[in-house]
Amino acid sequence: MEEIEVKFLNIDPVKIEKKLRDIGAEKVGDFSYRRRVFDYPDWRLDKKGSWLRLRDEGDRVTLSFKQRLGMAGKGSDGNDSGMEETEIIVNDFVTTAQLILKLGFIEKHYAENKRTRWVKDGVEFDIDTYPALEPYLEIEALTWTKIDEAIAWLGLDQKDKKIFSANQVYALKGIKVGDCVRLTFAEGAVKRPK
Repeated sequence: MEEIEVKFLNIDPVKIEKKLRDIGAEKVGDFSYRRRVFDYPDWRLDKKGSWLRLRDEGDRVTLSFKQRLGMAGKGSDGNDSGMEETEIIVNDFVTTAQLILKLGFIEKHYAENKRTRWVKDGVEFDIDTYPALEPYLEIEALTWTKIDEAIAWLGLDQKDKKIFSANQVYALKGIKVGDCVRLTFAEGAVKRPK
């Protein structure tokens, strides 16, 4: 299933939250996520712009296959054409990770992020904070038309939208996520031993 979302980088969370209140969006909550990302030992998923993600969202744990569509180039600042996501809910973060490792996958990295979610008319507005990155706004909807409408609600400029993954946001900062074993608030970006 195509995941329809865009990002606006280097935002001021206070100003964005004011705009969200002004348009009548409802704050859903503040969340802390942790994730483990897996690949085969030969990194064959990474080579195709895809990955297996296990994410603890606090109130649920999800396992997702994600793949960049129409990749503009690894780590480039060009937009992809979208993202494919297939996701299921699992009941245990640790046991699911053990199962994935027993199937022959390796862990690419462990990462954390914080998210403040707002919703209006079926559109999700997430203010995301990741270690070593400035906050950014992610807008997700069921259609590209609804995304465009949401961008207009906030008075954002269409040319500033980014259609790419958090890893691409890191690449813009000169951080190659594939070279990291952990991305945490306490440690920052911890590089993989060579």
